Formats: sequence, structure tokens, C-alpha cells
Amino acid sequence: MEKLLIICLLLISVSVATSQSQTDPETFLRCLVREGSNPQVFISDVTYIPSNSSFTTVLRRRIPNLRFDKPTTPKPIAIITPTTWSHISPALACARLLPVQVRIRSGGHDFEGLSYTSTAPFFVIDLLNFKSVDVNLTEGTAWVDTGATIGELYYKIAEKSNVLGFPAGLCTTLGVGGHISGGGYGTMMRKYGLSVDNVVGSRIIDSNGNTYFDRMSMGEELFWAVRGGGAASFGIVMGYKIRLVPVPEKVTVFSVGKTVGEGAVDLIMKWQNFSHSTDRNLFVKLTLTLVNGTKPGEKTVLATFIGMNLGGLDKTLNVMNRDFPELKLKKTDCTEMRWIDSVLFWAGFPIGTPTSVLLNPRVTKKLFMKRKSDYVKRPVWRTGLGLILKKLVEVGKVEMNWIPYGGRMGEIPSSRTPFPHRGGNLFNIEYIIDWSEAGDDVEKDHLASASEMYKFMTPYVSSNPREAFLNYRDLDIGSGVNSTYQEGKIYGTKYFKDNFERLVDIKTKFDEINFWRNEQSIPVRT
Repeated sequence: MEKLLIICLLLISVSVATSQSQTDPETFLRCLVREGSNPQVFISDVTYIPSNSSFTTVLRRRIPNLRFDKPTTPKPIAIITPTTWSHISPALACARLLPVQVRIRSGGHDFEGLSYTSTAPFFVIDLLNFKSVDVNLTEGTAWVDTGATIGELYYKIAEKSNVLGFPAGLCTTLGVGGHISGGGYGTMMRKYGLSVDNVVGSRIIDSNGNTYFDRMSMGEELFWAVRGGGAASFGIVMGYKIRLVPVPEKVTVFSVGKTVGEGAVDLIMKWQNFSHSTDRNLFVKLTLTLVNGTKPGEKTVLATFIGMNLGGLDKTLNVMNRDFPELKLKKTDCTEMRWIDSVLFWAGFPIGTPTSVLLNPRVTKKLFMKRKSDYVKRPVWRTGLGLILKKLVEVGKVEMNWIPYGGRMGEIPSSRTPFPHRGGNLFNIEYIIDWSEAGDDVEKDHLASASEMYKFMTPYVSSNPREAFLNYRDLDIGSGVNSTYQEGKIYGTKYFKDNFERLVDIKTKFDEINFWRNEQSIPVRT
């Protein structure tokens, strides 16, 4: 009876509310009541406003980056956690009626927090309840909802087969929606390409609440755009139909670390020529981190070569001893395991961890984080490499992942999907800046270190444009409060190169009012 009274009062006042230029939570809630076919659901089950006791818990549970989990971080006027797709249409109707923007969150791993923050009044549609994974062994495909995590997807595949997998990310708590819509790379990219290269279908909801249930109904242009072009610029992707890929019953993983004093420079020089040209079943990532040196208070760089071969131990040693003998890989450095167990290895879990841990969507350790990215098209010369390692020690707060390309990545045309970084790239650089101490000055110091290292790397990386990877979102390379074409072109050409103009054309056709926008969305052509 009490809920019915609340609904009636909200319905009485809704016409007044929508005629005013207010974007407060109560106004938004009144609109939802009016637009929804079942108003009670929006009051009691799926909508949280700041006055609700659960609001903060719901907001924070998918915020892994503490930079955007502070009292000063802009908060949404509401969080909607739909349990059926029909809950979304009323929310979009209210976004059209009221001056309020929409943010779509699948996993919350956007490194600039754009799935749950905004400089304008906004609400969040959190897709955490949509996490179904349906594996079809007959077709060799799977349907995965965008609210599922990569870990949940991997687990469900392995539950059905130990000889099928999917090429996607290393972090198992990544949301499928954001990861795939930005490209999605992983340890099998040299063999099978990116996640988006193995997407064969999708469903999407447009700004009017209309649903396109398959690739045919949405059309090839829109289907192309949501596979690497940032789907949040075009609508709410409900899920993806993916093509599963063969994996052997056993893969082999290894990790070997050497400091500068132990010959890391020679090994890195060889890695630059080996990692992109070796057997495509082999993936060897290079990480550069700081460790204590031999003298008190001294720091040095540790180069760690972390690899996986889609094959057994003997094959792995044969390939490594043939193509990278300088590393002197030994049997004792290697471990044979199932592909699903390698997922845990890459995610940092101890060997032997039960695969059920993949069903936990929560980030266990939250940090303050910043990411930047680059692409390298020719080997860094020895003198330059020495300067880079010296600068890492000097800056002191930046680590690097060097991700090898080549193999299948070099064969796929740059226009096949919006992700353009294909042939001609030796490796991708991820700049990692993580810290645990709170405070504005601490944050400014770390962000300044990130910018300093990024600037220093200019001579060694791509240029005109200086390319960047959308999944490592970085507002430093450009952003637009108004999402104009000129603003968007600055960051858009870095993420998408020549594909940016095609994305703009598709955006203009399917979302001419620029309903789906954020600080780095695809703009409409003006």
C-alpha cells in the first residue's frame, strides 16, 4: 500500500517535473514512473538514487580505479540496474526528456571512469545483471551478455570444452561489453587476432529504445562500428555472438626475469626482433619494472619475459631455443597446463588456483590507476633503449608492458574493424601507473610522472598521428565536453586513424542528435 501511494504521488507531479529544467534524482525518478510499464519495479527493485541507503554500495562495487571513487568525484543522479531489457527503454525516454546524459557500465574498467562519471548531469545504466553465457559446441560459438566478465566467459567455455577458447583479455574482471567494443587483445592475438576479429553477431538498443536483434537487422555499418569503435557511442550493446577458437589440451607458460646488470639490454634488443616474427603459437610479453639494485638505495630495471605457447613443453623449448636462444629458457622455467589454467596464470593467480575464482566479478585489490599507450613500428636502437631504461629509474613511478604483434595481427586489414593498429606494428606499449596512497598531491605527482615518461618516449614511437589503444583510454590525448567533430578528431585519429571518418559517418547516420556521448565519444559530423 505504501509503495502504491508513492507511485501515485510521483505520477501526479511528473508533468510539472518534466516541464522544468531540473535534473535532480526525484525528477528523474518521477519520469521513470511515468514512462515505465511497471512503475513499482523502478521504485523498489532496479533504481537507486543518492537518498537510497544502497546507492553508494551499488555505485562503488564496479569502480576498480580509486581515482574515481573519491568524495569529489561527480556522482550520478541515479543508477539503474535493469533485470530485463524492457527496463532500459523508459530510462532512455527520460534521458531524451530531461537534460541528463547516459553512462553505460558493464565492468567499470574504463581507465578514465567514463562508464560511471561525467562532467554533465548523468545517470548510470549498470548491466551487471546481464551475464548469461551460452556456449554452442555444435556451431563452435557462444553468446555472451555484455554484463558478464571475461573470467566468467572463459569459465563457461572451459566448462563445456577443454579444446576451445577465446582470444580476449588478461584481466579476468573486465566487463565483456567494454573490452570487446574497444578491440580486446590477449595472449592468443598473434594466432587468432583480437576479440573483435572473432565476433560474428551482436544486438543493440538505440536511443529510442528500439532493439536490433541481430547483425542483419542492425546492418553491416553499425555492426562494423561496435566491434572496436567504442559501442557506447552508438547504443547499448546487449551482447556478442563470438566464434570460439581451437586450443590444445596443454599449453606451456613461462616467466624469466633479468635485470640490467644481468644482461637485460641484450635480451630486450633481441626480443624486439624475435617477438613479432616468431611462430604465431608463441606469445612473449615483456614487462619493465623497478627493483632494488645491488647497492643500498639503488634502483634498476627488471625485464621479465612472460610467455605462452599453444603447445607442449618440448615444442615450446624447441621454438624458444631456435628463435630466442639468448634467453636460455629451461624446463624448470616452464609449466604445462590447460588453457583455462593459463588464464589464471596470466591474471596473477598462483598455479593451482581453482578455476571457480573466475566467477568472482569483483576486483580484490583496488588502486589509483592511470594508463597510457603507444605503438612501436621500428626497433628501438641500443642507445635509445639505454636512455629509456635510465629514464624509468629516474621517473620511478612508471612500469611498462610491451605487447608483441605480428602473426595474425599483421594479416588483417586495418579497415576490417575500427581497430586500425595492424601490419607495421612491432609491439604496443602500455604505461602502467598504479599507487595506493590517497591525496591530491600524490595523484598529481604520479600523473606528472606518467606524462613525463610519455613525452620522453616520443622519438621511439609512432607519429602523425601518435597512435593509441582505446582499451587503455587516456583523456590526455584529447577530450571534448561538447563532443564536437573538431574535438573528436584530435583523439579519434589517434585511436582509429583513417577509420575515424567512417565511424563519424556511421554515428551521424544512426545517432544524428548525438544522444550517446561522453568525453571521448565518436562525434557527429557538423
